Amino acid sequence: MADYHFVYKDVEGASTQWDDIQRKLGNLPPKPPAFKPPSFTPAQEESSLPKDKSWIDDKTEEELEELQDDPDLDDDRFLEEYRKKRLAEIREEAKIARFGSVISITGSDFVREVSQAPPDVWVVVILYKEGIPECALLMQCLEELATRYSSTKFVKIISTDCIPNYPDRNLPTLLVYNNGAVKANYVGLYSFGRRCTPEGVALVLCQSDPVLNDGQSGGDMSRKAVLEGVRKRLIEKVVKDHEDDDNDGSSSD
Repeated sequence: MADYHFVYKDVEGASTQWDDIQRKLGNLPPKPPAFKPPSFTPAQEESSLPKDKSWIDDKTEEELEELQDDPDLDDDRFLEEYRKKRLAEIREEAKIARFGSVISITGSDFVREVSQAPPDVWVVVILYKEGIPECALLMQCLEELATRYSSTKFVKIISTDCIPNYPDRNLPTLLVYNNGAVKANYVGLYSFGRRCTPEGVALVLCQSDPVLNDGQSGGDMSRKAVLEGVRKRLIEKVVKDHEDDDNDGSSSD
């Protein structure tokens, strides 16, 4: 009489007696570990979080404003003062990083982006066309100034998109706006000297008004203060260029 051996699976994925024997003989790979779901950890409620400096640091500007009426902060003078300090820091950081690049606009954007800019914002507009070397050179200078003076708004617009039939011989043209009015205009690259450099363009822009603002010295920088800063950068650049020339001469000897 045949000797039958019965094997079974009690639940899906469970090992049978036959599987166990085969694993002992090395004919099957080891049994995988049983699935164990991760333990559940409930999220900590906002109200149960400790209210300290790190709690304030994690808040956005809107959330910090809402905390003005928080009764817990009314009883904690330190946290309330720190909330105000953090709110001021966030607003100052946003002010400093206001622009920081040359923004491309179209004719339909001009009134909104330039004429209707806030009164405390100076706007420098370059009228240009692609393929004109003089435009590319001035644009390169403006891109550096836009990074350096991030509270001054720099925009670029195709000349004929701004002024229909504007002659290419007048390009590049720079317009300076403040409080909805044109404060200065510069036609052609020669307006910025024999060598067009960011420092030279900065000096020309600030001849009559404090056009450039880095956001670090407040919004009421005087023309004199801006010019002093520009001249300092110009002197530093001249000295650096001179030192680089000396080093190149020494290495070639």
